[in-house]
Amino acid sequence: MQSILKTLVIVFAMSGLSGCGTMHKAIKHGKLDVQTRMSETVFLDPVADNKRTVVLQIRNTSDKKDLQIEEELKQAVEAKGYRVVRNPDEANFMIQANILQVGKNTLEDPFSSLTGGYGGALDGALLGGLAGGLATDNFRGAGVGALVGGIGGTIADAMVEVVNYSMITDLQISEKASGHVVNEASNASLKQGTSGHKTSSWSEKSNWKKYQTRIISSAKKTNLKFEAALPELKQGLIQSISGLL
Repeated sequence: MQSILKTLVIVFAMSGLSGCGTMHKAIKHGKLDVQTRMSETVFLDPVADNKRTVVLQIRNTSDKKDLQIEEELKQAVEAKGYRVVRNPDEANFMIQANILQVGKNTLEDPFSSLTGGYGGALDGALLGGLAGGLATDNFRGAGVGALVGGIGGTIADAMVEVVNYSMITDLQISEKASGHVVNEASNASLKQGTSGHKTSSWSEKSNWKKYQTRIISSAKKTNLKFEAALPELKQGLIQSISGLL
C-alpha cells in the first residue's frame, strides 16, 4: 500500500494532475473488506447432546478444482459439539453444499445473486479467479513510461484497481423428523431440443425436513489478488454454514 501511494505522489507531481479521486479510492479501499450473506435464514430445532450428529456432503462445481472446504468445515462443526458421521442413518442433520462459482466479480453489488435464492440464476459478471493480480507490477512499469509521455494521471488511476472476489454456494440442510413422515413431490420441465420439452414428476415419503438457501462471500480491496482473497472467502463460508447448527 505504501509503495502505491509513493508512486502516485510522484505521478501526480510530474503530470500536474491532482488525482484526488484516485487517492480517495486507494485510501477508502486500502483495507480488506470481507462480507458473507445468506439469502434466507434457516432455523433448526435444538436437540439433545447425544443427537448432535451430522453428515457433510460438499461439492465443488466451480472451475477452481483444487478448492476444498470439507476438512475445515468438519473442524468448525465439531468445535460446536457435533459429531460428523458418514452413515445418514446415524445422523440427525445433513449438510449438503455445492460451490457454484468463485472468481472476480465486476458487479456493483456482489450480492445480487442472492435475489433468486437457492438454485437461482447466476449473474454473468464473475470472471476467472486468477485475473485480479494485474495491478501493481505490470502497471508500475507502464507508469514510468507514462511519466515520460505526460499521461501519468491515467496510469495512476489504473494502478489502483478496486478488486472484488466472490464465492457463491448453494446449501441444503436437513434435519431428521422425529417420529413423523415428510411427503416430498417434484415436478420438472425438461427441454427437448430448441422447441420441445417433456415433464417429469415424482413423489415419495421421507423422514427428513429440508431447507435451502444460498450463501455469498465477498472480499474487496485495492489490487487484491486471488491468493489473498481465497482464505477469507473460505472462512466466511465455513462460518456461515457452521453457524446454522
